[in-house]
Amino acid sequence: MAIKVLVVDDSSFFRRRVSEIINADPALEVIETAKNGKEAIEMVARLKPDVITMDIEMPVMDGITAVKEIMAKYPTPVLMFSSLTHDGAKATLEALDAGALDFIPKKFEDIARDREEAVSLLQQRVKAIARRRVMARRAPISPASSTPSARRVSPSTGHSPVNKTTAATSTIERPSPATRFKPSGKRYKLVAIGTSTGGPVALQMILTQIPAGFSKPILLVQHMPATFTAAFAQRLNSLSKINVKQAEDGDDLRPGWAYLAPGGKQMLIESRGAHGRIRIIEGNDKVNYKPCVDITFASLAKSHQGNVLAMILTGMGADGRDGCRLLKAQGSTIWAQDEASCVVYGMPQAVASAGLASNQLPLERFSDAIVAEIGNG
Repeated sequence: MAIKVLVVDDSSFFRRRVSEIINADPALEVIETAKNGKEAIEMVARLKPDVITMDIEMPVMDGITAVKEIMAKYPTPVLMFSSLTHDGAKATLEALDAGALDFIPKKFEDIARDREEAVSLLQQRVKAIARRRVMARRAPISPASSTPSARRVSPSTGHSPVNKTTAATSTIERPSPATRFKPSGKRYKLVAIGTSTGGPVALQMILTQIPAGFSKPILLVQHMPATFTAAFAQRLNSLSKINVKQAEDGDDLRPGWAYLAPGGKQMLIESRGAHGRIRIIEGNDKVNYKPCVDITFASLAKSHQGNVLAMILTGMGADGRDGCRLLKAQGSTIWAQDEASCVVYGMPQAVASAGLASNQLPLERFSDAIVAEIGNG
């Protein structure tokens, strides 16, 4: 049976274009189209689609509001279409926080080298999130702009002149782990996390639960367009008790800081300074991902050998597997997200199937496990 898709966009041209692409795959079928969020909610209730593609800016009711109502009443996987602008990035992150599972640029040429590749990518994304069972959403995290712990980062150093001392408020209730994580007793120099589809929500859930005064640097590699990573880092920074920034070339790694790899570039780590130093390079155009988890993790295997606690979270494909293999060979520890809590069990499955992961954890246990494993050292 074909996956039933509802296409939502105020542009008749775009609705037709997306429908043609989706219907070209025999495993997919567009069952209806809607021109605004209000129509979408009515159609979801009546038609019960398997997946919804959703525009953000629409008359009558915008996409973010529609996603919130759909997730509250008729939980359904949603793929957002986004513009690659700063405002588009902020709106897309709000949509993901409201319950959308993934996003894709509205201009297909921004994500693919040719039409055939763009068509295949859209079809793959729809099929990937269709496999995900979506639960009714709780209230989303408070908007970043209203969080009292937000503060300015120095443009000259990339570091805040003051440490955070107060916890960011959140309306998300995190489930308590069924059993307490038992740490291995191993010592580390830093934590590294790689992720893709579903990663923004996963990283937000983990980072906002890491306590102030965390004793190690954290590296974040999220597949994301260049115009999105700065906004995403700012959002994480305003919601977290630790400091979060988009990584810059020459940044010295510091305890209690998380560094997000900038979109469109590659992040390498050198063994300079007390904890290491970041290098940001353009990278090879032949590499599928910018940033690429494998490239960052491979540099860590060289600079930090066996002193890395690395983990692979939800995402399509197998990026991170080769980097984890190099880290594992040096004695580092690898964790993977479990299938049940992934939006797409691709990247974690690749690591687990290769026998590289010593632990497979549900998303809600990662923050507690990280704190327990790192300890006070």
